Order: sequence, then structure tokens, then C-alpha cells
Amino acid sequence: MAKPHLNLVSIGHVDHGKSTLLGRTLFEKGVVREDDVKKFEAMGDKGKTFKFAWVMDALKEERERGLTIDLAHKKFETDKYTFTIIDAPGHRDFVKNMITGASQADAAVLVVAADDGIMPQTREHAALSFTLGVGQFVIVINKMDLVEYKQEVYNKLKGEIVDLLKAVGHRGPEKFTFVPTAAFLGENILKRSDKMKWYTGPTFYESLDNFIIPKKPTDKPLRLPVQDVYTITGVGTVPVGRVETGIIKVGDAIVFEPAGVKGEVKSIEMHHENIQQAEPGDNIGFNVRGIEKGAVKRGDVIGHPNKPPTVVKEFRARVAVLQHPTALAAGYSPVFHVHTAQVACKISEITNKLDPKTGEPTEQKPEFIKKGDMATIVVTPSKPIVIEKASEFPQMSRFAIRDMGMTVAAGVCVDLTPAK
Repeated sequence: MAKPHLNLVSIGHVDHGKSTLLGRTLFEKGVVREDDVKKFEAMGDKGKTFKFAWVMDALKEERERGLTIDLAHKKFETDKYTFTIIDAPGHRDFVKNMITGASQADAAVLVVAADDGIMPQTREHAALSFTLGVGQFVIVINKMDLVEYKQEVYNKLKGEIVDLLKAVGHRGPEKFTFVPTAAFLGENILKRSDKMKWYTGPTFYESLDNFIIPKKPTDKPLRLPVQDVYTITGVGTVPVGRVETGIIKVGDAIVFEPAGVKGEVKSIEMHHENIQQAEPGDNIGFNVRGIEKGAVKRGDVIGHPNKPPTVVKEFRARVAVLQHPTALAAGYSPVFHVHTAQVACKISEITNKLDPKTGEPTEQKPEFIKKGDMATIVVTPSKPIVIEKASEFPQMSRFAIRDMGMTVAAGVCVDLTPAK
């Protein structure tokens, strides 16, 4: 039997050792060979050796700059699971990738360097991971060699991270697994470290088997956001996308919203094989009978006609402002990225500011919100869009707000007014 599969996102501040941690793990597991390491060491850039980081940094430009730019996907197995690692960039400009990465992640590894402690992006990624629905973590306190493997440094930082995770909304973060490591030297990665005898918990590798497989939401109505639509000669219209909730079967009548177009599923294909049905997490292409070319597009969401996807007139959302040169006020119309759709939406009202620690309102009807604020807002899309309530379809409720080439805010829909 194939082992159960989990998507794992690695998050944390730039240079805290995310890529090194994962690269070292893959190297010690034999996914990467010693001669590869030597070859890359020979190519190493001046004065900066990211000895294992290049394993994840597949792009040549990234090796030259020593930064993780795009999401690298790597597979590896533990005793219990098969993981796909989504290595999310820690660097500011790349928060957008972090959002696309985390929205597919079942679990996260948060890496914090022992010498630096909590940094701006540690906060930002912790808040984002909560907003985007990542509920389980292993927290790696890395670079313990730089603080002489001292237990008191580890304990103090662990306490600070628990407080941070609580502050952004995570429930019970003291129950998460914390592991002290020196990834570059391989301490506590696969083998127990002699230098930290005071630590009795699992190694990093063992800690990955503590994750639990989230239950697939197969009992919910079908929601399948369309990523692309192909027209294939002799076959017809072939939409492609990932099933978020529910089950899609050959022969099903389906509806595309907000297009309002109906059709019938003729065949479903996954990894170039025909299948009879697909469930949440499956990336599929499927042929639809009875649809004109151009009638449906990326950003449409597929459901069954008896429980169609919700097209909204307006919606209420909880947002965290990540970065903005000035402030966000009512009337601002940036681009909202919701599942695969991108639609300009107007913030029609800022209802209240929220205390990031408790989620309780602190100020009613503020004139504006700025970087670091959390708030409840009312949003009016410029054209029809599908979004669902977090309480019903968390997978379909999350969004990022982008403007001026950056991710301004991330949020989640808490209530909505359906379009007539």
C-alpha cells in the first residue's frame, strides 16, 4: 500500500535555515547523493556556503543570490508518510508564493533561528498560516550551535513562539512539537544530538510522523475551482483544476459559476490515466459535454446544480494587513485573489479593528487600517465571483489582496450576501 500523503510547507524568516534544514534531511535520507553535494560545493559562491540549501533552490538564479524565490516541490518519505515539501520563500517579495503554498498545505514546519529569535517574517508567516488554515506545526529552533546549545536560550524562545502563535489565533500551540537543531551540522535532524542531551523529544525527522492526515471533505458539496480550460481537437472542452471539496464522477451534471453554464462530465483524467471519480486534493482534467469554447474560464468554480457554488454580491471578511506604503481606507479597490479567480473588489466599509491576540473588536468604524492591523471589512466585487463562508467551506473562503506588485493583506470570508 502507498503511504498516506501530506503537503508540508516550510515557513520562517529569510536566512533562518529553512532550505538548509530540508536539504540536510533529504541528503541524510539519501534522496540527494554525496557527489551532488561535492559538485555544488565546488560551484559554491564567494564566502557564502548554503551547503544544503541548493537542494531546494533549484533555480540557478536562486543559487547565485542565495535566496529561495519560487516554490520548490520535493517528495520524500518518512516511516509513516509520503511528503511533498513546499519550500515557501521567507523573503518579503515572495509572500505571494507563500500564500499559494500554504493554501495547499496540510501541515507546516516553522523555522526560527536561535540567535535571531522572532523576526518580522516569522510573525507574518505565522499570521498567514493561520489565516490560510494551516493547523498543525513542527517548530524548529535552528542554529543552536550559534548559542552554544544552551537549554535556557531554547526554553525562552520556545515561550516567545508559543505567545506569538497564540497572538495570531492558533489554538493550543504549546501542544505543537518543538525541536532544537543545528541543520547545517546535522544535529538532531535524523540522529539525536550529543550536544543537546537535555532535549528528550523527537528528532526533526521523527517529528514529521507526529502529523495527522486531515480528513478529506468528501461529504461536502462539490467545489472545484478551474485553473485552466483547454480545447482539444476531437475531444472538446477540457477544464483542469483541483477538487477542494466533494466528489466529481463521470456522468455528473455540473454547473460553472459565476458563468452559469451547465454541462455533463464525459471523462476524468488524472496523471494521464482515466478515472471514474475524483476527490479532494486530486488535480484533474475532465472533458465536459455541451459547453461552447470560451463559455467558461479560469476562476470559475464547478459544483453540482442542486448545491451550486455561491456567487456573491458582497461579503464580510476578517483580514490581516501585511504591508502597505500608507493605509487602506473605505473605497480602496485592489485585486482580490480568491482560489483561482482574480477580481478587483472595493473595500466598501471597515467595520472594526480587531485585537490580534484575542480577535475581539478594539475600535468601531476606523477611518483606515495599516500594516500590522487586523480588521473586519465589507467587500463589494466589481464583477461576479464565487467565495464561500469559512464556517462552511474553509477551503473556498481564503483570499489574498494584491496591489502595486505586492501582497497587501490576506483574509478569510466570514459572511456573505448571495447575488440574486
